Amino acid sequence: MNTEKLSLSKALDKELGPVSFGGFLRGARASKDLSQVEMAKMLGISRSTLCDIEKGRHLVSPELAAKIARRCKLSVQVAVEAALQDQLRKAKLSFTVRLVA
Repeated sequence: MNTEKLSLSKALDKELGPVSFGGFLRGARASKDLSQVEMAKMLGISRSTLCDIEKGRHLVSPELAAKIARRCKLSVQVAVEAALQDQLRKAKLSFTVRLVA
C-alpha cells in the first residue's frame, strides 16, 4: 500500500469513523443507484439480510465479503479488510487490518 492510499485511509477514518463492511456495501449500493431489494436479488440474499449486513447486525466472513465484492465488481481487498476489521471490533481487539496483495 502506498503512502497516498494510507493517508487517505487514515483521513477517511478520522472524518467518517472506521470503515465497516456494511458501510462499504451500503455506499457501493448507493453509488450503483440500487435499492436494497435490487441489491439483495443481485447477491442472492433476502432484503432483510442485506439490511442487517449494512447496519452491522450481521457480520460476514472474509470469504463471503470477497464473494460479494466480486459479484458487485468492487474491491475485494477493501471488502475483506472491512470484514476482518468488523470482527476485530466486535471482539474488542485494538488492531488494524491492512492487507497486502
